[in-house]
Amino acid sequence: MAAALRSVKGMVGLVTGGASGLGRATAERLVQQGASAVIVDLPTSDGPSVAKVLGEQCVFAPADVTSEADVKGVLDLVREKFGRLDLAVNCAGIAVAVKTYNAKKDMPHSLEDFQRVLNVNVAGTFNVIRLSAGEMGKNAPDSDGHRGVIVNTASVAAFEGQVGQAAYSASKGGIVGMTLPIARDLAPMGIRVITIAPGLFATPLLAGLPEKVRTFLARQVPFPSRLGLPGEYAHLVQCIVENPMLNGEVIRLDGAIRLQP
Repeated sequence: MAAALRSVKGMVGLVTGGASGLGRATAERLVQQGASAVIVDLPTSDGPSVAKVLGEQCVFAPADVTSEADVKGVLDLVREKFGRLDLAVNCAGIAVAVKTYNAKKDMPHSLEDFQRVLNVNVAGTFNVIRLSAGEMGKNAPDSDGHRGVIVNTASVAAFEGQVGQAAYSASKGGIVGMTLPIARDLAPMGIRVITIAPGLFATPLLAGLPEKVRTFLARQVPFPSRLGLPGEYAHLVQCIVENPMLNGEVIRLDGAIRLQP
């Protein structure tokens, strides 16, 4: 029996955090491969200009992923503009770098900051998943019973969180932990759920660091000994979409790095 490989061409995908970094690269690749992309990002982002550059197969939908009303509004726009939804890629995320307890300053980690990171990264991802699933469920299944794909973004910090990464690691661990149960929940609907755990990538989240630190980090990657490129993440999203047997899995995309404390 021939492999039931799928093609991105003609698909409609929404990408959260789509105005920069991994999300932007994913939206660009989708359009390049003949799909339509809906860039979901904050109203203050570069979303409008990115969508304009990508042309008529791309549209910007301003939204906060933690808001039910905002994400429902995005799905209304997707339906109105493209008539369907085949793929949802969750790239929206935030990070803070603070120790659990700072002995020098006699100061505990802000609870508010911890909750904010979990809210955006875990609840925001889940909000997009639960609402997108309902939209994908309306699609006619292919011969494999396939109706849609959801790709989430965790991080290698989910497994080897570094000093100061309690909130970030907890949030990415949450995304890893919910991958399989959600894949199981959505299996009867023909919707696959896969998470990518990127290593160190050249994204705005890392760009804020001094050049010296970035060079040091790049050298920690065994091979290739450099930061990952957003286009490499986007390419993996395409591979996931195309291979129907990939499901319920977390894939490390990290050049074999294991983060040190």
